[in-house]
Amino acid sequence: MEAKAVAKYVRMSSSKLKPVADLVRGKDLAEALTILKFTPGKGSELVEKVVQSAAANAENNHEMNPDALYVAEINANQGPTMKRWRPGAQGRAGMILKRTSHINVVLKERENFKPAVKAAPAKEEEPAAEEKAEAETKEAVKKTESKAKSTAKKADEKKPAAKKSEAKKADEKKPAAKKAEKEEVR
Repeated sequence: MEAKAVAKYVRMSSSKLKPVADLVRGKDLAEALTILKFTPGKGSELVEKVVQSAAANAENNHEMNPDALYVAEINANQGPTMKRWRPGAQGRAGMILKRTSHINVVLKERENFKPAVKAAPAKEEEPAAEEKAEAETKEAVKKTESKAKSTAKKADEKKPAAKKSEAKKADEKKPAAKKAEKEEVR
């Protein structure tokens, strides 16, 4: 199966577009678009638009895999020439030729294309991944709960110690007070 796209009456001469078309003929779609993107000049922009249009036609209208597409045919043929006049010397007129082109692109799918990632095994792995994520979140919740409990226990242990120290201080003060009372009595 093939997908086509045509741009007619493009305002550039075919002699400027043909070298750009030769750059991408026979290349994979992704490679062709990259080449056109980084090729300087207006001709590459025009050809890139037509190649992208053909790729969109292949994907949307013909349900073709965009990874398997390659540029089977591409050409830039001469279109009609517009003739304009410019004043010349001694009352003469000089002709200006404004040339146009027609750009044709045909994309086809490679027959021996093997996708890098298989879709069926990926679907089977998704539930396992979800189960792993759930298990990890449960473990994280348990860890945070245990940390909260341990910090609460430490806080509880610190409070009685503080009370004990206050009680010890009070006990220490009492004997001193008793000694002072004894001395006063004598």
